[in-house]
This record gives sequence, C-alpha cells and structure tokens, in this order.
Amino acid sequence: MSTSMLIEAFAEHRRRGFEESRQEKHTSFNVPFHAHTDPSSSHRDRYSFMLRNRIYYGLKPFVPQFIRTTIRRKLAMRLRKQIGDVWPIMPGSERAPENWPGWPGNKKFAFVLTHDVESKAGLARCRSLMELELDLGFRSSFNFIPEGSYRVPAELRQELTANGFEVGIHDLKHDGHLFSSRRKFTRHAARINAYAREWGASGFRSGFMLRNLDWLHDLEVQYDASTFDTDPFEPQPQGRHTIFPFWVPNPNGDSIRYQQPAINSSSSGYVELPYTLPQDFTLFVLLQEKTPEIWMQKLDWIAQHGGMALVDVHPDYLCFDNAIPKSREYPAAHYKSFLDYVSQRYSGAFWNTTPRQVAQFCARVTQATRS
Repeated sequence: MSTSMLIEAFAEHRRRGFEESRQEKHTSFNVPFHAHTDPSSSHRDRYSFMLRNRIYYGLKPFVPQFIRTTIRRKLAMRLRKQIGDVWPIMPGSERAPENWPGWPGNKKFAFVLTHDVESKAGLARCRSLMELELDLGFRSSFNFIPEGSYRVPAELRQELTANGFEVGIHDLKHDGHLFSSRRKFTRHAARINAYAREWGASGFRSGFMLRNLDWLHDLEVQYDASTFDTDPFEPQPQGRHTIFPFWVPNPNGDSIRYQQPAINSSSSGYVELPYTLPQDFTLFVLLQEKTPEIWMQKLDWIAQHGGMALVDVHPDYLCFDNAIPKSREYPAAHYKSFLDYVSQRYSGAFWNTTPRQVAQFCARVTQATRS
C-alpha cells in the first residue's frame, strides 16, 4: 500500500508539473529582476501541494531507497519523452532583466558551482571534490545540512573557506517537512539562522528544492538558491523561467533597507539564484546519461545569451579514483570533463565566483536601478 501511494504521489507531481510548465511556456512568462511571489502561490494550489507533500514525505522513510530510485527513474524516463519543449531549455527564459548591466569585468556569462552534501558519504568526499576544483582553478559553495545524518566538522568548514570556497546552509533536517506549516517554518528558521551565524553562511538552499519565497524572508541570508529556470523532474516542478538572478523584496517591508551591503539579512529582501543547468542526480542517476553533453549544450546556450550558468553537483553521487560507480553514483570524470570544457572553450570569458559574490553584485544592481 505504501509503495502504491508513493507512486501515485510521484506521478501526480510530475503530471501537474509538466502541464503547468507547458502552459507557462506558452504565456512566455519571464520573472522580472524584482519579484516575490511564486507562480504556484495561489491558496488552492499551495494547499494541494502541501497535502501531496505530506503524503509523500510521510511515506518516504518507510520505502527502501532502491525502490524510490527505481520509481523515480521510470517516471523520469517517461516524463522526458513529453517535455522536450520546456527542458532543458525553456524558451523565453533568456530575456535579461530590465536595466541589466552585464557581468563584472565585461564577462560573457557567470559560472557558479554549488554542492549540496546530503549524507555521510557525501561529507567524506568533500575534500576530493574541493581538490578537483582547486586543480582546475574553480571555486564553489558547499551547502551542509545542520541537523541531518552527519555533523560538519569545523575544520572542514575552515579549510573550505581558507581556500576561497563558500559554506552555505542546506535546509535544516532535509526531511521534506521544512515548509509543512507557517508556524513550524518560523521555529525552524530561528534554528537555521543560528547555524548561519555560527558558520558565517550567507546563503540557503532547501531540501528537494521545496520552497515558499515569501517565507524565506525569515532567514538571515543574502541569497536563496532553491529555484530553477526549468526542471519538471522536481517535486515542486514550477520553474522561475529565467537564467538570471533576481531580487525578492519582502512584501511586508521596505525593500530599500537592504542598502547596507554588509548586513546578512533577508528581512527586507534577498537575491534568488536559480540553478540553470540540470542537477547531476537527474542527468546521471535518473536519466542515466553517459556523458555531460546536456550540460555542455545548455551552457553554450546560456553563454550565448549572457546569463548565469549555475549547477548543483552532489558529492554523494560522485565516484572518484576510477572506481566502479554504484547504482546511485556516476564517474567524477563526467564533472571534470565538463569543467575542462568550460575552461578550454570559454577561457577568459566567464565569471567564476561564489554565490555570495554573485548575490552581492546583484543586490548592488538592484540598488542602482532604484536610486
């Protein structure tokens, strides 16, 4: 019974996401640089989503991981045949925000690397991933779960930041319940803020990309990275349909107060950094791609339009040292090949920096357009 209900919950998520993505594509929806409401934020839609969310994440702990992965893989393969007009490229999402000045240093596009660490296995691979990027001259952010299945050593966080990397917050428990109610989110936000202060973190990403952009103003962060331009494979599949960052002002506050650039608070507003390249788990675990070709094609398109190429790579699924990948892993050589491609094809043309730096730049742009 539990497995059948799990299948139904997944199928309903994907069906609704596919239909809504098609409908939004044909209305040429493109989020402006200033925004604060989700496309799916009507009361009825939000209640329906939260109900499905409770069913699925309530059943999830009781269904073995290999069964969940098998179900998701089959659904993803089926869905892929239907979404060629909205994934991996959403037409219309290439439109730049009004008064967009371009990237610092006249760079052609921004290239932002992020990593969500979801398990002890992923934690153990962080240094290998850091070293791979260091060797190739890249920097990235590592987002850790404060109260998950592992504890983050302070030494690891310090080593990352000492080498120019960033440390961010990934949800609280990563159990799918962060947005189950407004009251619970407020309590959880206080704990998230405490970890952000302790870790010196200025960015947040929710588990499973579940989100309510208005509630996130409770967090003391400069940016959120829980959205995407287009990704119908996600549990909350409605995309933001833009390959550019955008400002999310607090609908209940003065969005000009953020002008103090040193503050680390989203009480008046924050920058949203959507991921614009498919997640590694989707490409290599669910869709079982054998090369990073889709990443390369999408990046070429983003570079052509001067957007932000932001990717989420999980160390949990990377297989290092030429070992044989397990069922939920893929060769780290795929990621290295992608980074080599960017370095060689776009040498000197891209801005690789941490999400924090991108958010600070975009906040300054917002301030300039309002002054």
